[in-house]
Amino acid sequence: MILNSLRLRGFRNYEDFFCEFSPGVNLICGQNAQGKTNLLEAIVYLSQGSAFRTRKEAELIRFGAEFAELEARVQSYDREQTLRAVMFSGRRPRQLWLSGVKQKSRESMNGILGTVLFCPEDLLVLKKGAAERRRLLDDALCQLRPRYASALEEYNRILQQKGAALRAQAESPGYLAVLPEYNERMARLGAQLIVTRAKYLRELERRAAAFHLDFSGGREQLTLTYQTVSTVTDPFAPLPTVYEQLKAHQQSHYRAEIESMQCLSGPHKDDFDAALGGLSIRAFGSQGQTRTAAISLKLAERDIFEMDTGELPVLLLDDVLSELDAGRQDFVVNHIRRGQVFITCCDEEKMTDIGKTIQVENGKLKAEN
Repeated sequence: MILNSLRLRGFRNYEDFFCEFSPGVNLICGQNAQGKTNLLEAIVYLSQGSAFRTRKEAELIRFGAEFAELEARVQSYDREQTLRAVMFSGRRPRQLWLSGVKQKSRESMNGILGTVLFCPEDLLVLKKGAAERRRLLDDALCQLRPRYASALEEYNRILQQKGAALRAQAESPGYLAVLPEYNERMARLGAQLIVTRAKYLRELERRAAAFHLDFSGGREQLTLTYQTVSTVTDPFAPLPTVYEQLKAHQQSHYRAEIESMQCLSGPHKDDFDAALGGLSIRAFGSQGQTRTAAISLKLAERDIFEMDTGELPVLLLDDVLSELDAGRQDFVVNHIRRGQVFITCCDEEKMTDIGKTIQVENGKLKAEN
């Protein structure tokens, strides 16, 4: 997959921006707060339908602007297509266009522009809370599995509705009547999420372990273990089995959910543990080990996308290399020689020979070479 060009109007700090890109490495340079990360955020939005720094679309619209428009020409699956998104201030819903045709939903645009984003926060994802690790899995799977994306969206919607009912039942006990319906739907959707996540994590482990073994000079074996509710004894079991086990967990937590007024059962709190030589990175990993494992996960994510789709996704590195020592920088650079890559950095002198240089200043294209 190749992002040929990108035009932005009223997006973040960009009033009007247009640039064509190299099919290889694109180095986006500029001082802090000039708009480098905003470019990557625009690419991710067109790729995944959401931004990675905010869930509020109003924050993506330039201050004082009535709308934001993003448009990209993308080469994928042996043809060029155009992705366009328009976001409006106020309550007017966004508009999505694929090659000039207005789309009813985001699903029809999935997979046209595949991306793998790696930012400084991801270097410590294995040390952070479970939400960040779930998002790592979900972001990847939503691009690869349209049905998974739909199931996740519906699950989260019902989760919010169930939570609202649990909170409201203190004043209006009648709200408890809807819990069986919510639980039934959440168990069916939840089983899909668990099985899909577990299978993806297994393949992620296989590929990331190979990267990490190479990275560590053959000294460390990386393993990943999926963690879900206690009644699910095998996340690789058939869907009906996982569904029944989720139902059992719901039943055992029914009274606790009512008393706490919180949804305590389901895969919305699932996690995975990464270990080296059997020791959890979360508890025992050094900073270097944590960063090396995180890099291995991202490189593996890119490989899986290519294996599943036959297309190499666009790799986005947001100021990651500056956070790494020389050895880790070399490892990353040596493994991104294929496909299209975008790298943001402040010091272009260190990397001027790596590819096309694009300089941005105050939301404008200053120079390119």
